[in-house]
Amino acid sequence: MRKLIRFAIAGGIGFLVDAGILSMLLELTPLGPFLARLVAIAFAMTATWAFNRSFTFDRSGRSLAAEGFRYGSVGVTAALVNYGLYSALLLSLPALQPLAAMVIASVASMVFSFFGYSRFVFRAE
Repeated sequence: MRKLIRFAIAGGIGFLVDAGILSMLLELTPLGPFLARLVAIAFAMTATWAFNRSFTFDRSGRSLAAEGFRYGSVGVTAALVNYGLYSALLLSLPALQPLAAMVIASVASMVFSFFGYSRFVFRAE
């Protein structure tokens, strides 16, 4: 249960980074909601990796490079699920605000990423 709570905290940090970067890019750049979200996801993944590695899960015993590769693999897959759902929502519901679509997509990908990180990335060798 402790891991799940810490994972939720990491997710909250990632969500705040994601939402903050997305909002900033939408306000300050001409990137638009699709490209801006890709940039925001990259920043959020970096923030959650640092938190999850330090506080959520026990270290796997793998090298930093191997663990980073595994984390990136799960993270990119979760990000694709997240981004795909985000894009589908915006395209199918044009009146939906980008931040609302981000919330829905982020919750859906959170379940996938918890199991991926706990079973594939940080599981002891």
